[in-house]
Amino acid sequence: MAIIKVADLGISSGVNTPAFEAHLGSSQLFSDNTLVKINFNTEDLDTDNCYDNSTNYRFTPNVPGKYFVFSCVRFDGRQTSNLNLIYLQIYKNGSVYKANQEYFISNYIRQMSVTINAVIDMNGSSDYLEMYGFMDMINASLDARFSSGSSRDASFGAYRIVGA
Repeated sequence: MAIIKVADLGISSGVNTPAFEAHLGSSQLFSDNTLVKINFNTEDLDTDNCYDNSTNYRFTPNVPGKYFVFSCVRFDGRQTSNLNLIYLQIYKNGSVYKANQEYFISNYIRQMSVTINAVIDMNGSSDYLEMYGFMDMINASLDARFSSGSSRDASFGAYRIVGA
């Protein structure tokens, strides 16, 4: 019986790296009705030092390939029945790649978690990913807020899909 090696089948034998996951260490306040970059400032995992958690808050993988990208963010209107419209967006190289929105049309709520994911081709040198969020509140006198804390209510991550 011949032994067949994984490499002989043309399948990558590497692991799903680079990979990272980061979360907001504390809630991020911003102005109502404004699109803002979400500053995921606390790394939980960063296998290849490809995530910047202190300046640009972006993932720039150093290996080309397809990446599974994910994020979940809790939008907080800071008072009962205050959220009108929210959206979460994946940006690639400074432009919207994918968006997920919730519009409450007179059924306003206080807070909601929004998730988004995508499979994105990255060149391994200059491509980068960031997350942005937007909130429109009924009572605009309060700052909008992405909630976070020990339960990691706001997180962002990605990993390379081996063999894709």
